[in-house]
Amino acid sequence: MDNKISNGCDCAAPSPDSITTASNATEQQVTYRIENMDCPNEEALIRDKLGRIEGVQSLDFNLMLRTLKVIHTLPSLDPVEAAFASIGMRAKLEDVPGLCTSVLHIAKMDCPTEEGLIRQKLVQLVGVSDLQFNLMQRRLTVRHTQDSRLAVLAALQSIGLRAEVVEDKRPETSSADVAHGKVNWWLVSGSGVAAMLSELVYSFYNDAHWGVIFLALLSIATGGLPTYKKGWIALKNRNLNMNALMSIAVTGAILIGHWPEAAMVMFLFALAEIIESKSLDRARNAIRGLLDLTPQSATVRQLDGSWGGMQAKDVPLGMVVRVKPGERLALDGVITSGQSAINQAPITGESLPVDKTVDDTVFAGTINESGSFEFRVTARASDSTLARIIHAVESAQGSRAPTQRFVDQFARIYTPGVFAVAVLVAIVPPLVVGAAWMDWIYKALVLLVIACPCALVISTPVTIVSGLAAAARKGILIKGGVYLEGGRKLTVLALDKTGTITHGKPAQTDFILLNRDEATVLSLAASLAARSDHPVSRAIARAASQAKVAPREIAGFAALPGRGVRGEANGETLHLGNHRLLAELGLGSSKLETMFDELELQGKTVVMLATPDQVLGLFAVADTVKETSRQAIAELHSLGVRTLMLTGDNPHTAAAIARQVGIDDARGDQLPEDKLKMIESLSTANEQVGMVGDGINDSPALARADIGFAMGAAGTDTAIETADVALMDDDLRKIPAFIRLSQMTASILTQNIVLALGIKAVFLVLTLMGYSTMWMAVFADMGASLLVVFNGLRLLRQGNRQQ
Repeated sequence: MDNKISNGCDCAAPSPDSITTASNATEQQVTYRIENMDCPNEEALIRDKLGRIEGVQSLDFNLMLRTLKVIHTLPSLDPVEAAFASIGMRAKLEDVPGLCTSVLHIAKMDCPTEEGLIRQKLVQLVGVSDLQFNLMQRRLTVRHTQDSRLAVLAALQSIGLRAEVVEDKRPETSSADVAHGKVNWWLVSGSGVAAMLSELVYSFYNDAHWGVIFLALLSIATGGLPTYKKGWIALKNRNLNMNALMSIAVTGAILIGHWPEAAMVMFLFALAEIIESKSLDRARNAIRGLLDLTPQSATVRQLDGSWGGMQAKDVPLGMVVRVKPGERLALDGVITSGQSAINQAPITGESLPVDKTVDDTVFAGTINESGSFEFRVTARASDSTLARIIHAVESAQGSRAPTQRFVDQFARIYTPGVFAVAVLVAIVPPLVVGAAWMDWIYKALVLLVIACPCALVISTPVTIVSGLAAAARKGILIKGGVYLEGGRKLTVLALDKTGTITHGKPAQTDFILLNRDEATVLSLAASLAARSDHPVSRAIARAASQAKVAPREIAGFAALPGRGVRGEANGETLHLGNHRLLAELGLGSSKLETMFDELELQGKTVVMLATPDQVLGLFAVADTVKETSRQAIAELHSLGVRTLMLTGDNPHTAAAIARQVGIDDARGDQLPEDKLKMIESLSTANEQVGMVGDGINDSPALARADIGFAMGAAGTDTAIETADVALMDDDLRKIPAFIRLSQMTASILTQNIVLALGIKAVFLVLTLMGYSTMWMAVFADMGASLLVVFNGLRLLRQGNRQQ
């Protein structure tokens, strides 16, 4: 689900039937646009899935507009989002009249402890419709009525969390971030020294001497007051978060006379919070660091013809920018003069520089290796390809991956469960078997210390963010954790041919004249071909241009999807198209079939120029296979993924290309609807299906596949916005790299869950056996948190490795 990030609050005029929050605080209406909801089959699937969610009151479908209105009483739309994702529906939350979207930056929102407290506080407010958390960027997206934003800010202030309205889509280091990032090490150090001195004095006197009490209180005051403050706020709001549990545990230790241990526990907890926060900053900086790739200024040609520096964000479209050797580009554009080799690794992940000359596209963030050149700006700084990549990756962090949703649900049960166990541990043994009260109360306090679910919950977002950042550095743009996790499950991959497996720049190789004179046939074919953007047509047009064939006027031009084009010249209807078009026109003959077969068996694409009565000539065009395609297919097979080619070319050409690269199966003469049906048939066979394409004709199949891969998405707004995974250049080897990254991500997620739960399980047993202490429990909790964070950050190294 996409969240609209606005400058403060983006509101439309209220409509009486658009939102029911004012009249009923619990019932709300939201509207989704579902891109791949095309027929009653999808409607039935969605109705069945969403109808099972408790709190969904009614569903109103509009198949023509592909919209769905949901009336619900849910505190969060997470269950609805998860239901859409589980059935492959791409749902985008539409703007609802009367509702606003506010994006807030909360500097002190570091972990699920704060998230739980915020969620509990805000869902009670009248007018709040939905909450979306991004812990990595410390951002909260709130859907609310026009007059409730001040109430949201006041509610956050009441629980000790100050929020700033986000005014930029891009991640930035705010003043609140800087303030929150500063640590008073004198106070922390003083707390630690006081705690150790308290232990030392206690060991000398062996009782609660006034010096022990004074030093313990000094340690808690200098290091633990923030924890006590947050714990008190949580308890007032009936929330059993880690700060509340730690405050109860330390207070309990004081009440039973364990002063030195109470001080040491509070100091170690404060230190653990600082270390964990600093560790998480590395994951946050993995995305924020992409911003450093773009220089703040550019050398721009002024109106008087001189050159001067200008802030990149102020450079308007159409201005000409000069780039020196070794300089990093500040904006997207098209070269107008000069040439150079450009390092495009920040955008496409390519390891070698790419030669660029006049009319070639260049991207912000890339590096000019050698020559000097000038380019015309085609996108503002906020809309550059790099800016869109950063925004897409940042938005992807907000969509919870399957493992993260599971962990979040588990954590909601886990903490109250452990608290209940601690209460039973404190009272059952003394009451039932007459055990010593102080011993079992102490054991219960140790359980409270190790009850923190932070290590478990923080492990998933850190791992997912690291994986998304690592992929972006390789030129692979993944639109959410659900796809990062799902990549390892792919069993079959369908691929378009032209521009995907082949270079997509075929050349005319043969011309066979059948009727009329050669000059006339070439001229008519070139005139039709010049009106089409299909690679085969462009090859014919290029050949005619090189031969200096004179073009003719074409009227009534029309594209025939999957077959060819049609037009009129001098009042005569002409067709330029493939074998399927020949059959539809009824012009087939054994002689023509033999010609078609001979050329197609050579791996060439054959098109004909025909009138309604006769075929005038045949044109054969050949496209060359990318060397990287052969390697990519071999790697996919080694990963256990079957491959299938779906192309509009004839079956003979499809088979010839498939043999060259090693593809398992090939289907020719595929119209867009044929590709869609093939993907649907594979999906119903319990396969996890991927689709790779680069054209409009592939869009339906890309949308229906479990994961759609867009080839060569650099500089293409549509591909970056709509694809599940966008490959920023034309290298198919990025797909097996994506699958391997998905496998590693899943492995690390599993490791982190086992580590987090395993360590706590061990200490649970040790506590019940009487072998663990409170300060050991804090060390275990801190160690578990740091282990899962650093384990997740291992994925960042994958982004620095070449393919």
